[in-house]
Formats: sequence, C-alpha cells, structure tokens
Amino acid sequence: MTSNDVVGVVVNSLQCRRTLLELAAEFGLREDPNLRHSLRADEAELVSHVVKILDSKAQETVVLSLVGNAAQSFIDVVQDILDRGSVLERTQGKKARRIIRKLSEACDKLPSALFVTGVSGCPTHPTFGGGFGDVYCASHGGKAVALKVMRHFSESAESRNIRLNICREALVWRGLHHPHILPFIGIDRDTFPSLAIVSPWMEQGTVLNHLDRHGRADVDKLLFQIAQGIGYLHSRNIVHGDLRGANILVNDNWTACLADFGLSNFTDPISTASSTKRAGSLYWMAPELLDPNRYGRKFVRTPATDVYAFGCVCVELYTGRPPLSDLPGPAVIFPILNGERAPRPMGPPTMSDTLWQNVTNYWAADPEARPSSDIMTQQM
Repeated sequence: MTSNDVVGVVVNSLQCRRTLLELAAEFGLREDPNLRHSLRADEAELVSHVVKILDSKAQETVVLSLVGNAAQSFIDVVQDILDRGSVLERTQGKKARRIIRKLSEACDKLPSALFVTGVSGCPTHPTFGGGFGDVYCASHGGKAVALKVMRHFSESAESRNIRLNICREALVWRGLHHPHILPFIGIDRDTFPSLAIVSPWMEQGTVLNHLDRHGRADVDKLLFQIAQGIGYLHSRNIVHGDLRGANILVNDNWTACLADFGLSNFTDPISTASSTKRAGSLYWMAPELLDPNRYGRKFVRTPATDVYAFGCVCVELYTGRPPLSDLPGPAVIFPILNGERAPRPMGPPTMSDTLWQNVTNYWAADPEARPSSDIMTQQM
C-alpha cells in the first residue's frame, strides 16, 4: 500500500463509518454483535494505519499536502483516536498532536470535536478587557462560562495570525486535564465574527483578586497548587510561557488553576510549535529571554524560564505587585540583566526564610542552575 493509499484510507474512514452506521440504523442492525465486532476490528486497523503515517516522513508529507474536506477528515480521525486515551503509546500521541498542529496551521482548520454550540446570554460589552482581547460572561449547558475573544482590526495577515494563535492555544489546552489547570470546554464560532475560546467562569477571578478579597493566609497553599500545575505541564513537555498572577484563576473551591495558554509551546524534539514569539510581560521574564544574545541563546521559552517566572509569582502573591514594579516596564530590563532582583517580602505576611531561599534559586541567572519543576513542587 503506497503512502497515498494509507492516507486515503484514513481520510475516507470517517465517511465510510458514517454511511455504514446510517445503513445499520435503517435496517435495525445498530446493536448487531457481528457489526459491533467488525467496527472494533476496523478501528484497530485504522489506528495501525495512523501509526504507520506517524512513523513515516513520506506519509507525513502526503498528509501535510491535504486541503479542504480531506484535511478536515484526517484531523478529525486523529483527534478522535487521541480522545480515546490509551489507544496510542505516549510517543505516538506526541506525534499525533504534532501532525494535527501542523496540518491545522497549514489549512486553517481545527478538529470538529473542539467546537461547541448552544452558548447563550452573551452581553454586548465584555466583563473584562485587555490590550489584545476581551472576556465575556455567558451561559453554556446551564452553567456560566467565559468567552475569550481576541481583538483584531482588519482582515489582514494579522487577523489570520490571531486565528492561528487561537487554534494553537486550543490544541494545547484541549489535552490538559489536571486539578490546577483551568478546564477547556471548547471553541464557539457562532457568537462573534471571530472564534471564542470557552472555559468555566471563575467567579473568584484571578488569584490576585482572591487574595485582595480574602487575605493572604492561604498564599503558600495557592503557591503549592500553582507549582503542581506547572509540574504537570512540564511532565507533558509543555512550557506555559506567561506565568503571572493575571493568568492564574481561583475556582469556587478556592483552588488555583493555571490559565491562558496563548504563549505555551511544546518542548519535545519532534515539536514544530513556535516558541519564539516575544510577547509577554517583562517583570516575569527570565534574563535569557530579555537578552538572548548575552547568553548565547535564541529567544526560546523553556521549563527554566517558567521556573524563573514562578519565583516572580511567589513575590507577586505575597505583595500584590510584580517584582521591581516601582520601575516602568522597559526600565526593568537592565537591572534584571545585571543581577538585581526584587527584595524579600516583609509582609504582612512575611515570606519564610526557606521560601525566600527557594525563590532566589528560581531566579538564578544561569538557567541550568535553576531547579526543575519537580524539585520546585517538592520544595513548596
């Protein structure tokens, strides 16, 4: 079977299965045990075809040339296999997510399973607004949800880039399931002209809002939860890339959840996801991101830059302000590059000797000297 044949089998499998089930329903055979057995055998064979594609550069090239309905069918089939959990081995799962990302970006399509319908009650004006996007409180399935809509002003390349960024964020977020990661519900394409990412509405707001309202008695517990969320991301070869108080929410159980994966990237060697976007917040940026040339590096977000940012979050949650926030944004660059760091929070509450020593380790100028997120979590 040629590369084109194998890819063709996968592309056509969705329609073939749909037609077969329609005929089975028409003749009252949907629950027929022989049919069910045949469907399971077909599913196993389909998985084997997908694995062959994932292990072949030639077949990957054929996949990445797909367009239109053929591209959509391939994306949907592979996403369905991923959604079934343990069907693929860990390495194969990484490759499957990678090929979906590449094909999605090439043909501007997303897995159909990511889209949700039935969002209602969206107000005219956003509840929160930022420089690049707005957040609306709406309803889905009888529950309050947040709709994140990126703002754009033209139908230019900028508009396409925004859509691609939303697609990339959705594909990263879709596969994350952890108590300290904000759940991903889906993408809404009906409420606004542009796509909106849907997640649960967090009435408590950001971790900073929560601490301002309820005091800082639980700050260490929240930091431990944040560290666990970071460790989970790193265990899946994902760098968050924009850790700061504004991107950490608190749910109704007063549990911290990491959010906003727009700058996240994959760290595994087979990844092609961009990690070079220089967007981000200077106060939380590691020195090697502020001036990569000084460190003989490219601008790449890494687990070590997340660890540095977590040190900044520790200070931010204790004080309610970013580290070195007495300086205007661009003015923090040279002090940080020259080794200056924020002073120890003296409270109330006062940061403990142990935590302060850990924070100074997270802020090491040499990325290699910073602890891993596993060690960071153990220390918390």
